[in-house]
Amino acid sequence: MNIIAAVDKNWAIGCKNQLLVRIPNDQKMFRQTTTGKVVVLGRKTLETFPQGLPLPDRTNIILSSNRDYKVKDAIVVHSIEELLEELKKYDSKDIYIVGGESVYRQMLPYCDTAHLTKIDRTYEADRYFPDLDGDGGWEVTAESEEQTYFDIAYEFVEYRRSSIDF
Repeated sequence: MNIIAAVDKNWAIGCKNQLLVRIPNDQKMFRQTTTGKVVVLGRKTLETFPQGLPLPDRTNIILSSNRDYKVKDAIVVHSIEELLEELKKYDSKDIYIVGGESVYRQMLPYCDTAHLTKIDRTYEADRYFPDLDGDGGWEVTAESEEQTYFDIAYEFVEYRRSSIDF
């Protein structure tokens, strides 16, 4: 299973229910990577999407503890156990955990690949991704050349888990 995010130098991912920054090339990579795949996200993350709608051309699975929560064109599950049961229907290499913070933290133990856009900057933030560099169970397996968007330097980094804990 995959996890995908854009993080700053402090592993921050968001502030006040918004992304830290919008980098067109990062958004393009996200779209290309996840189109035709399964994306797993929390309710708050869904609400940050355009019109609060599921991502097109993907199977959207929303995790919400609210049992009355319904989303047109998406599957809603209410616990990690229910989510894991639903995910058995799909090839794990086609599943992408896309946020937010609590979904990342709960699902990271089940993932073996992380696709990160690492932004060489520090932003004001209130949401964070787990620090994979500080976690001995992950190693960098691919890195792009450094790229820039105006004055923002970033690179695409792939991590793989050395061992999966189930």
